[in-house]
Amino acid sequence: MKPYLVKTPALIKWIFPKLCWDIKTNQKDIFLTFDDGPTPEVTPFVLKELEKYNAKATFFCIGKNVDQHPDIFNKIVVAGHAIGNHTHNHYNVKHHLLKDYLENIDWAEKTIENYHPKKMEKLFRPPYGRISRKATKAIRKKGYKIVMWDVLSADFDVDNSPEQCLKYVLNNIRPGSIVVFHDSVKAFEKLKVILPKVLKTLHEKEYNCKVLRN
Repeated sequence: MKPYLVKTPALIKWIFPKLCWDIKTNQKDIFLTFDDGPTPEVTPFVLKELEKYNAKATFFCIGKNVDQHPDIFNKIVVAGHAIGNHTHNHYNVKHHLLKDYLENIDWAEKTIENYHPKKMEKLFRPPYGRISRKATKAIRKKGYKIVMWDVLSADFDVDNSPEQCLKYVLNNIRPGSIVVFHDSVKAFEKLKVILPKVLKTLHEKEYNCKVLRN
């Protein structure tokens, strides 16, 4: 059994109501998200594929990567996608003191705002999907919406085939779903296969891919 669920059960959403799992809507809207970028080997590909369908997405960026690749980060912004905070160093909340974890979030925020002067969307996704109650309270106090997901592509898992990841997404998306992909080198072998097919299918089914807002 895999140590994660590709479709978030309603029970989990009910137990953790202060986390954003999906978007309530009567429209055929889908919210694609990409974690861990910007990455020079992957993010330009993602942007090109999104542009083909005039699809918008939300990129949960690692502050360190923004600092290292500001040109690619700028392309995300110019293309009209939303930017979220994914900590500066991809911190796992379980491995750090709360004080250090929150400081790492602040560091990422300052880095992002340095290259993206207009007001950043106050969206935060915890690396590895791990978050504590104390961290949740402190992060929300900073004004952030903590965004989890409704559907996990599992493109990060080396044991999954691209075909399996594609099934995870297409079999589980519904109007309002927040879907997780990764614009990382580790995920790219799967992402380059599944993303074009997901976008093509969503387009054919007349879904609208939109950005998240806080």
